[in-house]
Amino acid sequence: MPNTPDNPSYAEVAGALLARWPETKLEPSLDRIQALVDLLGHPQSTYEVVHLTGTNGKTSTARMLDSLVRARGLRTGRFTSPHVESMTERISLDGEPLSQEAFVRAYLDVAPYLDLVDADQPIPLSFFETVVGMALTAFSDAPVDIAVVEVGMGGAWDATNVVDGSVAVVTPVAVDHARYLGDRPSTIAVEKAGIIKPNAQVVVAEQEPDVMAVLADRAQEVGAALLREGVDFGVVHRAAAVGGQVMTLRGLNREYAELFLPLYGAHQAQNASLALAAAELLAGDEPLSDDLVREGFAETTSPGRLEVVRRGPTILLDAAHNPHGAAALVEALHDSFTFDPLIGVIGTMGDKDVEGLLGELEPVLSEIVCTQNSTDRAMPADELAEVARDLFGEHRVSLARRLDDAIEQAVTLAETGGALGESIGSGGVLVTGSVVTVGEARTLLARRHG
Repeated sequence: MPNTPDNPSYAEVAGALLARWPETKLEPSLDRIQALVDLLGHPQSTYEVVHLTGTNGKTSTARMLDSLVRARGLRTGRFTSPHVESMTERISLDGEPLSQEAFVRAYLDVAPYLDLVDADQPIPLSFFETVVGMALTAFSDAPVDIAVVEVGMGGAWDATNVVDGSVAVVTPVAVDHARYLGDRPSTIAVEKAGIIKPNAQVVVAEQEPDVMAVLADRAQEVGAALLREGVDFGVVHRAAAVGGQVMTLRGLNREYAELFLPLYGAHQAQNASLALAAAELLAGDEPLSDDLVREGFAETTSPGRLEVVRRGPTILLDAAHNPHGAAALVEALHDSFTFDPLIGVIGTMGDKDVEGLLGELEPVLSEIVCTQNSTDRAMPADELAEVARDLFGEHRVSLARRLDDAIEQAVTLAETGGALGESIGSGGVLVTGSVVTVGEARTLLARRHG
């Protein structure tokens, strides 16, 4: 069937979305998304919602929770951002991203209302707001039993905050998006606390004391119940294992022993404890069996989160893009891998704390290849290399502006033992610095190696 205005292609829909106000250009208001869901008939009120915020770990936690809920035989919708490779990843039904055809249908469901909102607002609906509207409508049309919704940035004025989550999840809060959210965790926490709604149940990761105080004040203000990692639930024990880790978690109601999680690092065990607590709250008086929890965690995936995409040499992808995420990545590398040398391929965004990110990575990377992804927001590889040389030294930094060239260069260094040839046969490559960089690397490697 030919593509027409009434039957657009996926590429045309993606183009129409990208032509909207970009998600990186923010105007803090819920007016536009509220007007859209008003016209759509409030689709977000037709299912139960878990709303997630925090600085790092949101997507992995959302994916684990989605898997645990599906193990109960319930239909799920999941909204996450940003995407790794395809825009369709942002909206999932029953654990799977929408097909391109379903994504087009979701767009067509909201398209008649976009111009109406745009005409009535001083600023048009953004890319992100439009995709949020698409997700909330797709979940209602499915219909889903439970939607797992991750904020895009912050909380209070994030477009996802038109939902009223019966359960809110707050992953660790640190500094990111400082231009928009502030440069202190406690300041950022005020914005993130905005997803805590009256009478909700709130699952909170361990936080700095001033951050926890902000979250506790908000919970008390609106009459929400606060459940804290390390007090009400948490990780009892974990150990690295082939393909991931084995962990024992203390839930809100009981302990679950010897659970296999096919993800690496202590931070993922922490995320798992948050997901488990949220799943228990959703289940209410219905206890979660060992087999159900075991199944839910064993089937969890999280692309681009310390993901092994190739062997010989091993190539790892990790979307760490701020110092807090890089610190968790380094801990997981020490915990689960042994590479000599480990070569970094780094491509960051220009508005990030690049020096802080590189400072966390420096102890574990023998050398780095500085590169850049294809977006306008990318830090030029030359500028990144300048910052890197101050931290790594001239001899440990090289430059390849094209990502494919950077990966090839890093693979060669890993196979030959680095520029100095100090060790051969046990090298690895780590691609990191940005979700976009990781997504583009994932696409390149899949195309090259089938």
